[in-house]
Amino acid sequence: MVTVREVVSKKELGDFIRFPNTLYKDCPVWVPPLDFDETGTLDKTKNPAFDFCRAKYWLARRDGKIVGRIAGIINDRYIEIWKHKYARFGWVDFTDDAEVSSALFAAVENWARENGMEGMQGPLGFTDFDKEGMLVEGFDEMGTIAGIYNYPYYPQHMDRLGYAKDADWLEFRMKLAPSVPEKLERMSRIVEKRLRLKVIRLRRSKDVLPYAKEIFAMIIERHLNNALCDWFDFAAKQGAMNTAYFPYDVFSATRLQPKSGQPLRGGPPSGTCASLRLFTVRASRFHSRA
Repeated sequence: MVTVREVVSKKELGDFIRFPNTLYKDCPVWVPPLDFDETGTLDKTKNPAFDFCRAKYWLARRDGKIVGRIAGIINDRYIEIWKHKYARFGWVDFTDDAEVSSALFAAVENWARENGMEGMQGPLGFTDFDKEGMLVEGFDEMGTIAGIYNYPYYPQHMDRLGYAKDADWLEFRMKLAPSVPEKLERMSRIVEKRLRLKVIRLRRSKDVLPYAKEIFAMIIERHLNNALCDWFDFAAKQGAMNTAYFPYDVFSATRLQPKSGQPLRGGPPSGTCASLRLFTVRASRFHSRA
């Protein structure tokens, strides 16, 4: 018999964080997250996202052994801005057992309904600073510490549970040539001169800090669905400003217009190596399972 209980103690939170170490111990391409990063995100006393989010975590056990986990999150700022009363699920891992996955999602969906939600989306975190999506292709590719890896059976369970694709995201591998082709160098010089651009070389992490506010303004413009009204303030609270932890497109945006000082968007890398999927269960089906 599978039992699902809410995580309420510090020890249980540790068990929640470390469960994937057991589940993926024999998986050669899984890259474990850092425990202190996970604790900083999931601990309500450490993550400033709890200023506008609510969350609960659950562990599933069979015969006393942990066989699954899931987090439920309600981002009140997202709901306020976008008027979608959707809860989020994340940090979802389970053995290949329909009873386990069903019990976990029943727990998070019941909690969401009790809080007036009309649907669920995920895997998502509190904000776009957190990992998102479920791997649906590229299971033989080495995972990345900034991405989500899961077993191939996960999407099959999502289909069985009635969750549908909301969006697909692609991961890319960037392969760098030994040297920059001369033709590309000439084109770069022409573009820099024509658009009056300047390349800023960021040699150390702290070199990015003078441009941080403009960078986060660019992120807000490109990722409005994050529903985070002040990225700069949030990042400062979270510590991202001190560690210079930015998404890829920030590091690609090193060209600045001298007059405005605004970062310009860089181009994407090439070579698709994996696909991640956002799943949604919408209002009609969500309430029919109550």
